[in-house]
Amino acid sequence: MPGKNLSRDEAQQRASILAVDGYQVQLDVTSAPDPAAATFRSTTTLTFRCSEPGAATFLDLLATAVRGVTLNGRELDPATAFDGARVHVDGLAAENVLVVDADCAYSRTGEGLHRFTDPVDHETYLYTHYEPADARRVFATFEQPDLKAPFTFTVTAPAAWDVWSNAVHERVTAEGDARTWEFAPTQPISTYLTAVVAGPYHVARDHYSRTLADGSTLEIPLSAMCRRSLAPYFDADEILGVTKLGLDFFHEEFDYPYPFGKYDQAFVPEYNIGAMENPGCVTFREEFVFRSKVTDAAYEGRANVILHEMAHMWFGDLVTMRWWDDLWLKESFADFMGSYALIGARTRYSSAWITFANQRKAWAYRQDQFPTTHPITADIRDLEDAKLNFDGITYAKGASVLKQLVAYVGSEAFFEGARRYFKRHAFGNTELADLLDILEETSGRDLKSWAAAWLQTAGVDSLTPQVTVDSEGRITELAVLQDGDVLRPHRIAVGLYDRDADGALVRTARIELDVTGARTVVAEAVGRTRPALVLLNDDDLTYCKIRFDAESLETLRAGLGDIQDDLARALSWSAVWNLTRDGLMPARDYVALVLRFAGQESNIGVLQSLHQQAKGAVDLYADPAWRGEGGRLLADGALRELRAAAPGSDHQLAWARFLAQTANGSEHLGLVRGLLAGTARIDGLDVDQELRWSLWLTLAAAGQASDEELAGELAADNTASGKRQYTQALAARPTPEAKAAAWSAVIDSEELPNALVEANIAGFALPAHRDLTALYAAPYFKLLERVWADRTIEIAMRIVGGFFPRAQISEQTLAEADAWLDGNRGAAPALRRLVLECRDDLARALRAQACDRA
Repeated sequence: MPGKNLSRDEAQQRASILAVDGYQVQLDVTSAPDPAAATFRSTTTLTFRCSEPGAATFLDLLATAVRGVTLNGRELDPATAFDGARVHVDGLAAENVLVVDADCAYSRTGEGLHRFTDPVDHETYLYTHYEPADARRVFATFEQPDLKAPFTFTVTAPAAWDVWSNAVHERVTAEGDARTWEFAPTQPISTYLTAVVAGPYHVARDHYSRTLADGSTLEIPLSAMCRRSLAPYFDADEILGVTKLGLDFFHEEFDYPYPFGKYDQAFVPEYNIGAMENPGCVTFREEFVFRSKVTDAAYEGRANVILHEMAHMWFGDLVTMRWWDDLWLKESFADFMGSYALIGARTRYSSAWITFANQRKAWAYRQDQFPTTHPITADIRDLEDAKLNFDGITYAKGASVLKQLVAYVGSEAFFEGARRYFKRHAFGNTELADLLDILEETSGRDLKSWAAAWLQTAGVDSLTPQVTVDSEGRITELAVLQDGDVLRPHRIAVGLYDRDADGALVRTARIELDVTGARTVVAEAVGRTRPALVLLNDDDLTYCKIRFDAESLETLRAGLGDIQDDLARALSWSAVWNLTRDGLMPARDYVALVLRFAGQESNIGVLQSLHQQAKGAVDLYADPAWRGEGGRLLADGALRELRAAAPGSDHQLAWARFLAQTANGSEHLGLVRGLLAGTARIDGLDVDQELRWSLWLTLAAAGQASDEELAGELAADNTASGKRQYTQALAARPTPEAKAAAWSAVIDSEELPNALVEANIAGFALPAHRDLTALYAAPYFKLLERVWADRTIEIAMRIVGGFFPRAQISEQTLAEADAWLDGNRGAAPALRRLVLECRDDLARALRAQACDRA
């Protein structure tokens, strides 16, 4: 497969004849502070063996230029050896030394070696991000996970900088205006897990010690870092505190000492994802450094990510999937462990499974209903497929299925399996069968049929209760009906709920059973009084969409907020949202539920989800004739609850942000302007910098923020975050000129950094401005293949998904999407998948609108 892609077949062929003994990578980034310097020097020395002497192979490299290629002392002509994406070599010996000297480009897209200059103090910062295949933007590499090797990095950087990599540095030498950092060799790891972080970062240090079972002491130096201008906001004690709790927990559960020496955590600018599990040098998006007040859900989310990445040190780094088909082997485990460890490590975040049920699973349900859905163990043909499979199935569905597996085999068998898995496959690569074999050992269960049903099939089942009662209101039969393309075995709990003396809906009985086939009778329910609410999958043991019988649904309409148990209430909210998305509950009914009961919601994470879903229900799923009224109802509700919320509380802040998203009338917009000007006040509400930008975005989108006002706010907050939010506000203005400028900034320039690409798209694509953006639908479909060919895959994905005319919810737009898909069957499969998923969202919105009209 030519070009920048790499097929699974090519990777397998390469791995069949090669074994890599080590990489020595020398990087010279002394040019980084100079904005005119586009490249850095990269010299890679690889030692590797070939089982077929005389064979040819290739290395992966995306470089501006190659200065030299030397194989076993023989110089090759770079002009013929390097084709822009690969370095071709032939005449391999049994043992080989290959040296590639190249000029590689600094990145502005978050792929490869990303360079950022802080507008506050003009300091420059570097960090790498590679997954799945961008190490080749920094050094010559065999870019596939199963050719593991030790890496030895040497980095020459400006003298005022510090440098970090996966291993500890052994020596630092100074020469003139530069210092050279020489790092120890790493353990054998995959190329995508290597890392370099460099710059004048602010650093907080700590230390972790643990006495191991053999009596020895494990010592792990800890650090956490961020840009200097963010240092006043950096709560390193909280971050490092969670880190130490996590290390205690994973050592207890996994019984395998942390294998990578030190543990650095870098919070870096313009990061494309949440975080990356580079062993010994984890990178996080710096939005986890909170400049302003955030709700406790944000702190819980950060702690979850810290523990997710830590779980990867074992699941993914110590033991790595052989190819991206088994990406779930690391991501599903880490996603599950992020929530599991929040509870097990005794952090203060006790509602982790509520967040998981309400938020992570919503992502999975959405992804699993696309026509492009795939099994958890996916068929990954090439690197473009791999990039798109970092999705809700690989992460959240996989984690949900693991939660079901723990219920199925028992937690002790599950964790004993993990312990054996690490010991048996340490520093190696595995496939699904390797894990199942071990779990069968520890559980005594045959997991092949379970895996076939859960891991090797796609789609989500729906479970619905069917209740019959006698004349006295006693249950004569309660059955669980399963509907789906694949009927899977489910271990579930059925909760029966009734009102107590205080009027709260409380669980009066819990029945746990296995659901198999299309209809399963719940024998233990017979003879009980018909409850007000039958809640399937109580305690959220399995992965499914839950439905309700008619009486239970009426109970929820009248009193969803009265459910006393937080998890049961979250599951009910999730279920009615799925009904709305599936066109089975009118959007206005869902909005009515939110307006009636969200004010009672105690869990702040659930409340924030309800806000986003209610806004989506109005924007996408409501009858357009009712959309205006729905928007006014949301804004009125937000204002009412804002005034009622406890001063200074998380709930007050959440309602203030929701008001900023929904404000549309003179009363709401007048309050927004008053809060910004200081002429209006809500007791206890601190209108800090982040909230100010949210309010300015509201005014900008309403056409009530002048250029001068927005520029003035940027002058007061001339930071990276301020620049992003200013850019979004400019793009959000309801004028043809603003939309044209945002479109052009993204489409016509390849120099725009990833953060500003995202900001322009977010401001451009506001649903309220659908009339202004309608004229971009036709140009969008015409430029898709050019964007896919010319841009890096990260930026191309953002453009394809972000500019899709999803606000133009009409049969015409659906026909335009179908016409492109029909007329471009030869387009890249990954591109077609993105468009097909956007098209499916559009079709779903049309079905939901029809339900709401009816």
